[in-house]
Amino acid sequence: MPANKSGPVPRKKKGRRGRLVAITVVLLLVAGIGFGAFWGVSTVRASLPQTTGSLKLPGLTNPVDVVRDANGIPQIYADTDEDLFRAQGYVQAQDRFWEMDVRRHMTSGRLSEMFGKSQVKTDSFLRTLGWHDVAQKEYDTKLSPSTKKYLQSYSAGVNAYLKDHEGSAVSLEYAALDFQNDYKPEKWTPVDSVAWLKAMAWDLRGNMQEEIDRSLMTSRFTPEQIAQLYPAYPYKRNKPIVQDGAVDPATKKFSPKGSANSTPAGAAAGLQSGLSALSETVEKVPALLGPNGNGIGSNSWVVSGAHTTTGKPLLANDPHLAPQMPSLWYQMGLHCRSTGPKCNYDVSGFTFSGMPGVVIGHNQDVSWGMTNLGADVTDLYLEKVNSDGYLYDNKQQPFITRKETIKVADGESHQITVRSTNNGPIVSDRDGEIANVGKDAPVGNAAPDRGDGYAVSLRWSALNPGKSMDAVFELNRAKDWNGFRKAAEHFEVPSQNLIYADTKGNIGYQAPGRIPVRGKGDGTFDGTFPAPGWDPRYRWTGYIPQKALPYEYNPQRGYIVTANQAVTDEKYPYLLTKDWGYGSRSQRINDLIESKIKDGGKVSTDDMQAFQKDNSSEIARLLTPYLTKVDIKDKYVRDAQQLLDGWDFTQEPDSAAAAYFNAVWRNTLKLAFGNKMPKELRPDGQCLTVRPADETGPADENDKYIRECGERDGDTAQPDGGDRWYEVVRGILDDPNNAWWKTEDRPGRPGDKNRDQLLAHAMKDARYELTSKLGKNIDNWSWGRLHQMFLKNQTLGTDGPGFLQGLFNRGPWNVGGGEAAVDATGWNAAGGYKVTWVPSMRMVVNLGDLDKSRWINLTGASGHAYDAHYYDQTDKWAKGDLLPWAYSEDAVKKAGKDTLTLSP
Repeated sequence: MPANKSGPVPRKKKGRRGRLVAITVVLLLVAGIGFGAFWGVSTVRASLPQTTGSLKLPGLTNPVDVVRDANGIPQIYADTDEDLFRAQGYVQAQDRFWEMDVRRHMTSGRLSEMFGKSQVKTDSFLRTLGWHDVAQKEYDTKLSPSTKKYLQSYSAGVNAYLKDHEGSAVSLEYAALDFQNDYKPEKWTPVDSVAWLKAMAWDLRGNMQEEIDRSLMTSRFTPEQIAQLYPAYPYKRNKPIVQDGAVDPATKKFSPKGSANSTPAGAAAGLQSGLSALSETVEKVPALLGPNGNGIGSNSWVVSGAHTTTGKPLLANDPHLAPQMPSLWYQMGLHCRSTGPKCNYDVSGFTFSGMPGVVIGHNQDVSWGMTNLGADVTDLYLEKVNSDGYLYDNKQQPFITRKETIKVADGESHQITVRSTNNGPIVSDRDGEIANVGKDAPVGNAAPDRGDGYAVSLRWSALNPGKSMDAVFELNRAKDWNGFRKAAEHFEVPSQNLIYADTKGNIGYQAPGRIPVRGKGDGTFDGTFPAPGWDPRYRWTGYIPQKALPYEYNPQRGYIVTANQAVTDEKYPYLLTKDWGYGSRSQRINDLIESKIKDGGKVSTDDMQAFQKDNSSEIARLLTPYLTKVDIKDKYVRDAQQLLDGWDFTQEPDSAAAAYFNAVWRNTLKLAFGNKMPKELRPDGQCLTVRPADETGPADENDKYIRECGERDGDTAQPDGGDRWYEVVRGILDDPNNAWWKTEDRPGRPGDKNRDQLLAHAMKDARYELTSKLGKNIDNWSWGRLHQMFLKNQTLGTDGPGFLQGLFNRGPWNVGGGEAAVDATGWNAAGGYKVTWVPSMRMVVNLGDLDKSRWINLTGASGHAYDAHYYDQTDKWAKGDLLPWAYSEDAVKKAGKDTLTLSP
């Protein structure tokens, strides 16, 4: 495969006849496979949306215009709020209903109704969490009347589309699904839209995976070693978000000092099998946003007009999510022809299919962006249980129970009983292995009849009804800083960093969210390890008051950067989390802005766009000087080592040096840390000969070794190579005899004794690894050939028959960037080089002239395979290009290519 910078060569656009010929050829090939059915051209075309002329949309009060540009991006014009959101529902269903339907079945734990018995286990776990039930309570008791009205209008628009479309006329995937069962979509409901926020909150839930991982590490590592693998945030080197900001007076101080291990004494050993199984169960929940953990993040920053070429703020945002087909985002404009009491919106930006309103974007007055704050809003609790209930405060308490029936396509229904304690649902009930949690763990004299020992429950702030859906509409209507902050008060889950800019020249930041205040426990409870659910001292005592959450408004430095780093310094009186991103991306953005504005320089829209594509590697800058000094005797390896001489640490797709360095980094981590991890954290299929976990002390000739294989999905295995590992390695680089650099002796293969021996070993392994992947000739190596992005349909494109995957998936693209770079094309060093998350969209908003803003999506507007807009933005995205973003009515009309009128 030849190296390239941007991915597949763009195909020339053809006329409709040419496209139909191509589709016919594809379908003839499909028929030739002998699947037993021939999909004609009419089947493929049936679901493509009507974008010109007129259609009837019952329930409208006045006609609505839908203007689409050359990329199929719709801008909707209406006279009332209800008409606007009814039309939004109709148009999103035109383009993306399959995606919407799958998502609502996931959020309600009903995937088995679509895909059969393979999804029963996933549904059981999702029913235990009860996302849809919580969403129903939000709709019934928390949301404002106007929000409910908008949700109802949106649902009516979706259902109007479904009334006139069925099977392959809705989406090609339904034709494929008909081969397996007779599934038919049901009507859309307002709660289906609200529940989507629960899925988003789950993927951005904070440190639950780290909590599990730390506990699993106790089988191999001491508390001190675990602490070394989770170093403190480098406040002196990487600036927090809020530097000149404020915290309104808080009514309570809470700043616990954590320890390396807050798990009750003796419990860790009994947790191994249970937490391992829980981790496996969690992995099976579809990750709509991407692999959870330190990698999930985003970039956003805003620069005030004092430092821009426009004299008004510039705001940039690029959320980092899983690459998927179609992109999670849907670009759209929602415009009232005349704003007033009956019609309040003139907003444009990125939406979620299946949910009304705009999630990230701008209106006529303000713009906003989001990144994951990473607040610790989950805790795992150990529970002492028997068949009748659980222990709390030395008293037996009855479980709160409910029955759930899971319907299965072409199979018998499956019934489960969900048990909950006062901390939350018992998630350990959802796996046969988890039933043995704590069986052998000492539980002390206070334990009841243990039965199967410890159970594990989940406390999660998102399982309490809230008002986040209200916040979406409030953001869309905000006219100034006060309106923005009022909306942020209701954005409870997921907890996001919200940045702000307005057309008057102001910039700001607000941390929202329902973030727990924890009881002090034994003085060490900080949410980093599972806690004893039977002890009242470990209960949550409330939530951080909204007025005490950090914010910043027009800081003196003139810009604000959020990229998942620490929000505040260590003086902040509340615990937000112990598991921040470590600030590699954020500090690079800070440095790029500082370098531009020093000595009176100005930042332009082009500069903002260029910053988004910055692919410099911090770990390469740190580690390469050590690698080039290692004395390599083998010329074959030394030739590769010399690629690093003079390298500028950028990760362009055609860079051989970037390919080799990242291979060295991966192998360094594997040797120093990965091979020492417990099997539960190593990648699936990686088998090693190791000493049993219960053997301690130096190895000797009497040791007995066992064959042990990894169990973790490659996308979430450890060490993942993110910027936490930058800090781990930074801490031992100048200690060449540190124990982490040493590897065990094996028969006929002596281990590494120090840093330089291990680095030499890693360079050799990397040379041979890339030889097998890219060829012997290092001149032909390139980072892009190693680091590829595939866009996969999240259902039939991953688990469907091979030929179906070919119909719905696209790629690969050879891309640059890398882990913890600003251009964050993430990859997991334990699992391989494939791209696991990407900047899922990019935008730069020009508050001086909104029509000069720019945006790009990862794929395209359409979710229909073979639609012209299925992935028409991807090549531009891969090159770092942005599209013009028309906003004003005149600009939209000028850019418009198709207009559809929806009539009452």
